[in-house]
Amino acid sequence: MLDRGTNNYMVKPLRTGDLLARIRSALRNCSVQSGRPKIVHRNLEIDLATRTVKLNSQQINLTAIQYSLLALFGKNKGRILTHQYILREIWGEEYTIQLQYLRVYVAQLRKEIEKNAGGTFQIKTESGIGYRLVILGN
Repeated sequence: MLDRGTNNYMVKPLRTGDLLARIRSALRNCSVQSGRPKIVHRNLEIDLATRTVKLNSQQINLTAIQYSLLALFGKNKGRILTHQYILREIWGEEYTIQLQYLRVYVAQLRKEIEKNAGGTFQIKTESGIGYRLVILGN
């Protein structure tokens, strides 16, 4: 199950303590701090209020499209996002067949982010389907 894109899996019967611990863990991984919405995955911090990104506590300068892509991946960590879904969310309904746009921007985002990530995460290509953000060592 976990290899197919789920973030978590629990066997029945559920124990309340285990369920609560997993909920607390999920909230820590995607936290809202000091009233400002932030997505935090290990050494990557995406501040949704100020549209800034920090990696290893260093601010990373991204274009508006690169930021929007990273925020979308961050909100959906581990999930496969289809090409059409990403294109619709970032560019709009009329661009859902423009795969080249997406390929170019994902390549640029990888170049900006993954080189400084220290191997802690990557944007994986799901051939023929789309992309997903994978946090390594988690």
